[in-house]
Amino acid sequence: MKNDAPTVIFLGQPNSGKSTMFNAIAGPKALTSNFPGTSYKHTHSLVNIEGRLLNVVDLPGTYSLNPSEPAEKVILSHLFQERPDLVVNVVDGSTLGRSLELTLELLELGFPVVIALNMVDLAEKKGIHIDVGKLEQILKVRVVPTVATHGRGIKEVLEAVFSCLDNPAPVVAPPYSGDVEQEVDRLAAKIPVEIAVAGNSRFTAIKLLEAHELFCLQLLAEKESGLYKELDRAKSAIENKRQSPAYEVIAAERHHLAFKIFEETSRVSRGRRLSWEQRIDDVIMHPVLGYPILVAVFLAFFFLIFKIGSPLEGYLLGPLGRLREALSGILGSGLVFHLADGLIQGIGGGAAIVLPYFIPLLFFMAFLEDLGYLSRAGFLLDTFMHRIGLHGKSVSPFVLAFGCNVPAVLSTRILESRRDREITSLLIPFIPCSARTTIILALVAFFLGPLYALGFYFFNLLIVAVIGRLLSFFYKAPSPGLILEIPSLKAPSMKNMARKTYLELKSFVIFAWPLLVGGSILLSLLHYLKLDRFLNIAFSPLVVHGLGLPQELGITLVFGFLRKELSLIMMLQALGVDYQNLLSVISREQILVFTVFVSFFIPCLSTFAILWKESGRKIALISVGLSVAVALAVSFVVRLFF
Repeated sequence: MKNDAPTVIFLGQPNSGKSTMFNAIAGPKALTSNFPGTSYKHTHSLVNIEGRLLNVVDLPGTYSLNPSEPAEKVILSHLFQERPDLVVNVVDGSTLGRSLELTLELLELGFPVVIALNMVDLAEKKGIHIDVGKLEQILKVRVVPTVATHGRGIKEVLEAVFSCLDNPAPVVAPPYSGDVEQEVDRLAAKIPVEIAVAGNSRFTAIKLLEAHELFCLQLLAEKESGLYKELDRAKSAIENKRQSPAYEVIAAERHHLAFKIFEETSRVSRGRRLSWEQRIDDVIMHPVLGYPILVAVFLAFFFLIFKIGSPLEGYLLGPLGRLREALSGILGSGLVFHLADGLIQGIGGGAAIVLPYFIPLLFFMAFLEDLGYLSRAGFLLDTFMHRIGLHGKSVSPFVLAFGCNVPAVLSTRILESRRDREITSLLIPFIPCSARTTIILALVAFFLGPLYALGFYFFNLLIVAVIGRLLSFFYKAPSPGLILEIPSLKAPSMKNMARKTYLELKSFVIFAWPLLVGGSILLSLLHYLKLDRFLNIAFSPLVVHGLGLPQELGITLVFGFLRKELSLIMMLQALGVDYQNLLSVISREQILVFTVFVSFFIPCLSTFAILWKESGRKIALISVGLSVAVALAVSFVVRLFF
């Protein structure tokens, strides 16, 4: 990252709007949502601002510099190893008292800081009026009010960044209470600058008193016996005066200072009437009404996708079929036709069968995220999640999995315990991603009806619950309790929704579509050379005798491992029919069995690779074995009873 351009880090608590602000500056690179903990990796970009270059970095959200989650430890690595030139601390103005605790830690660290006081519009709606000038006076750093979703204040933030870079000034954190500050200063005086964290003795002293494992500095303690004794003396002095552990005293001091600053700089006017958000929350999070509303939202979600995708699919398939017929008449049935036909089915199948469902799925998912409903769904589902051995925080990865299993596996980093990360990672491949949703809607909903598709989803969730419950028996430690921030309801930003849809669609076009086209051409070539029959014969005991499907579909299992959409496109090629005539060679019962097996059978190559990387070889192989076993068992049951 280090080059001639200064490095500027965007750092803030979860759901503070930092990724939205980052996107406003760097373009559509970071995925943003209204669900805490959804930033699962850091994003960086080199941007040109009026002729000046900046390395801008968007780090995962964190509540403090004492990380409790694996994703938050990435922040410390980036802060201390790559030493940014400036930190833009994005603060949620509507929760200023709580948000200032991270700000105080950053000021203690001593890096140049610009505070982007975001969501000031939401703060005003809550009756919170912030005196920005007084806040600047107390913190002695630039504070810029912003509304990132509307682009307000972004230019002023950049102006403040360049001003601080051009005219650096020392950063000093507000002091703690006299007795605590005295012990901090005394300990800091014993810490040489050259061995202090980030060269800041006071910050190091505070972290040593907080006794966080990342800051205990075992090597330093061993080499500097005098420092070790001074640390022990300072802890004892604080604990004797306050009758509490030193780390609790430091946390209480920071909390008290944050809310003291909030009270000095803000005026809160409360009306007697409940706000519209409180009224809505009272309904959608009601312990009884909340659940039928959740089911209604889920039903409406997929009903809208089907109602949009199905007509588009029928409209686009007509020209595709006519083009194939025309090519057959011109090129005959030789090698050139097979290659051209594979190319057309790969491109046309993706455009006519995949995209009509894929695009509205991404858009409506972005809508629910921006609205802030997903965190409320997580809260409502916490009781259900406990029954399968997890808690509501696992809802976030599961929700991401409906889009793609890969980022969902990555997002398990937000889960504190290894137990929860492993169980959630093993369950994610059973969540129908956008690729499998496309297959479900294009086959089950289109040929059997939308009610069958909805039934498929409920059945899928039941399978996830059963597997989760079974997996929890192999882990002795219980799942920790849920601590989930419920963000404010917000009017979804069309710009942000369009950006997120574009990013996911771009990823599909760049990564998945070439696989669709290449796999389609390869299958046409294998069919022309009559080599596909060997694979079909090898799989026939499973495909024909086990699943009751046509032997030609055996080859689709191989390609389905690369990308699930390939199973749908190649199903048509393997059977030698177009989409509209599919029922002439396969029954509705066989369509259902095929969809069930493909949905549960082996996670795609990308998901398998990320499982191996994040959780290790053992979990990745267990996932494969579990998927195969479930796919076989469920498919046999469906074939037997349907």
